[in-house]
Amino acid sequence: MRVLVVGAGGVGSAVALIAARRDFVSSMVLADYDLGRAQRAVEAARDPRLAAAQVDARDEVAVGALLAEHRCEVLLNATDPRFVMPLFRAALAAGVGYLDMAMSLSRPDPELPYEKCGVKLGDEQFAMSDAWRARERLALVGIGVEPGLSDVFARYAADQLFSSIDEVGVRDGANLEVAGYSFAPSFSIWTTIEECLNPPVIYEQERGWFTTAPFSEPETFDFPEGIGPVECVNVEHEEVLLVPRWVKARRVTFKYGLGAEFIDVLRTLHKLGLDSTAPVSVGGVSVAPRDVVADCLPDPATLGDAMSGKTCAGTWVRGIGMDGSARSTYLYHVVDNAWSMSEYGAQAVVWQTAINPVITLELIADGRWSGTGVLGPEAFDAAPFLELLTEYGSPWGMRELPVP
Repeated sequence: MRVLVVGAGGVGSAVALIAARRDFVSSMVLADYDLGRAQRAVEAARDPRLAAAQVDARDEVAVGALLAEHRCEVLLNATDPRFVMPLFRAALAAGVGYLDMAMSLSRPDPELPYEKCGVKLGDEQFAMSDAWRARERLALVGIGVEPGLSDVFARYAADQLFSSIDEVGVRDGANLEVAGYSFAPSFSIWTTIEECLNPPVIYEQERGWFTTAPFSEPETFDFPEGIGPVECVNVEHEEVLLVPRWVKARRVTFKYGLGAEFIDVLRTLHKLGLDSTAPVSVGGVSVAPRDVVADCLPDPATLGDAMSGKTCAGTWVRGIGMDGSARSTYLYHVVDNAWSMSEYGAQAVVWQTAINPVITLELIADGRWSGTGVLGPEAFDAAPFLELLTEYGSPWGMRELPVP
């Protein structure tokens, strides 16, 4: 498979490191607005199949030219959500496959933002599904860790563990610490602000999709492998928009273990208007406040040596098991930062995100996953994905929980 990866930040660089160990890749071009960053990522992978290139992700013509120049079969989007639609359109125009780890952005309802959905995550992409089917090409959206692996867990539970599902509840938590920093997010702060301050979406079979207030419905969830109890709150996330399209469940939620300090910082940014993406003039220069915040914080990709602890992504499923009795099961994936740094030189959060699109590319390359149109991870058989996850050296787990 010949792959173009756009975005050579933490996740894109980790994609290169992971793909360098797999035989299905015949060539991979890692492209970024900053050519030097792409070159450093390629050098770190130490694989002659990889090459670096410069491209502006907003320039659909330039992206198309790069795809053609390197005869790529698929575009993997490793940028933040601002660039989803131009890359999505560029891949469609070029007639190649497309994968991303975050979907097109939402826009809250202007009158009732905490009750009704406006434009939902992924709506712009799903609106173009017919065009992708007409080109007989696949756009597989939301295939990072969350969304991505969490959605695979939902499909596996529906196929293998449950006869009916009351709730699919994605729960994300960690005990990561970064030495030497009072505040240092382990993932893109731009994306974190977007998903945490937007109205969270909930799905219920009787109501469909609706919204609630940010940080609502706090609950304490006990995460496995020594992470322990973490308070989780509602956050806008793609799984809630993806799971109900392919998995029958009465309710779907996403809750993130942010912690009180992180929530306070996000609320302060919002009060000050520093979460805004609308440019303001500062000394004659036009700049978006959120971009300033992002540039003032350390690059998450560089924090691995100072980071310690584990991160857990997982899907809590409740309903009736295959034997007819009530069941409550948490399917999860834990990555220890000490392991990911020693094994790959990548911090845990970005590595955990990056492994999933690489697995997906391999499944597409060998024909085990195939399709046309715009599809989510739930549209495919979960078993081969989870088998490969273990084969890649990072097994998943399952914990039975008390039934309420």
